[in-house]
Amino acid sequence: MNLIAPSILSADGSRFAEEIVAVEKAGADWIHIDVMEGHFVPNITMGPAIISALRKTTKLPFDVHLMIENPDRYIESFAAAGADIITIHVEAANHLHRTVDLIKKYGKKAGVSLNPATPLTQIEEILPDIDLLLIMTVNPGFGGQQFIKTTLPKIARASQLLSALPDKPLLEVDGGVNLKNIADIARAGARIMVAGNSIFSNSDYIKAIAELKTAAN
Repeated sequence: MNLIAPSILSADGSRFAEEIVAVEKAGADWIHIDVMEGHFVPNITMGPAIISALRKTTKLPFDVHLMIENPDRYIESFAAAGADIITIHVEAANHLHRTVDLIKKYGKKAGVSLNPATPLTQIEEILPDIDLLLIMTVNPGFGGQQFIKTTLPKIARASQLLSALPDKPLLEVDGGVNLKNIADIARAGARIMVAGNSIFSNSDYIKAIAELKTAAN
């Protein structure tokens, strides 16, 4: 069964708590939270204090995606704020194994993410140590972007690499996921689908999530 993780980057920022409750009732499996600090990507979103406040609204897993430089400095804070999965970018981590170990030290699942143009060879050595691999299918920083079709073969290759491991990490895709492409993404091997605009731009979250799940499965 493939899972849908609404990205609150595309939600109404004035009512994040209500939006999270709404998508949980609509059938969301995870809540995807993008953290940006204006350096690694050209945008600024939220920090641990807001995540801690939002943690009180739901029991769904918080899938916290750190698009920040020097992530080691903030792992403890995001773990304490209530993250269940903490994903860091290979492009932003100077010592990837050390950062992954730090995430696990705080009892959280560790994910590693790749930008669209970053080859899978950059993370092959870390794959046995992670719980989740996130393939970006847009250049990170903003919601509502168009899916980069050339990332589909990359998703398929990533799935093959993960399938060869004894403890297969989850494969997640983030960026431009919608009804037109989610079936292709699932066929390529992804299991966690991050969807932002395709959910939050819809007035009926129940219908939006149900249609995505049907198409993905």
